[in-house]
Amino acid sequence: MRGYGTPRLEISRDRAWDTLTRHTKSEALLRHALAVEAAVRAYARRFGEDEELWGVTALLHDFDWEMHPTLEQHPQDGAPILRDEGYPEEVVEGVLSHAEHLGLPRDTLMKKTLFACDELSGFIHACGLVRPDGIDTLEPKSVKKKLKQPSFASGVNRDDVYKGAEGLGVELDDHIRFVIEALRPIAPELGLRTAADVHAG
Repeated sequence: MRGYGTPRLEISRDRAWDTLTRHTKSEALLRHALAVEAAVRAYARRFGEDEELWGVTALLHDFDWEMHPTLEQHPQDGAPILRDEGYPEEVVEGVLSHAEHLGLPRDTLMKKTLFACDELSGFIHACGLVRPDGIDTLEPKSVKKKLKQPSFASGVNRDDVYKGAEGLGVELDDHIRFVIEALRPIAPELGLRTAADVHAG
């Protein structure tokens, strides 16, 4: 039993999805969660780490944003909810660590990966939304060009994109390419068109 009287949950994607969808109704936020989860899971496989742990943490990283849509509350006010539901501290700390304003150390590979994938996944998704074939033919050079346009997906923090790749120790081009490839299999779930849609149309 945990100190606050709640049994520790087994790490389960189904349970995390239930938590997410109870607190988040926005289609855009759910799609963002799926995108970040896909990217983080892909890195977990690449690094030989616990894919379920990493995926659950990524899926939940913004679960409280609809309730707490300010940096004064998100994600710190969501952490007690996760603890009350029995999520292990490793998940809770991972969620907290993605928030740059909290200044918490990213002292595990999972934390570094989540931070590196968060803003970039959102940006790549935005790039895919304005292309006829989604992200089927998206290349790093196109993403980098868009990153230099402040008016495009202006809510994405460019500094966090660059800092994330650096913290993970990967070249930005390689990181962008890796995340694009991680998102391609779930393009329909993300509301992105594919080359097949274009040809069918």
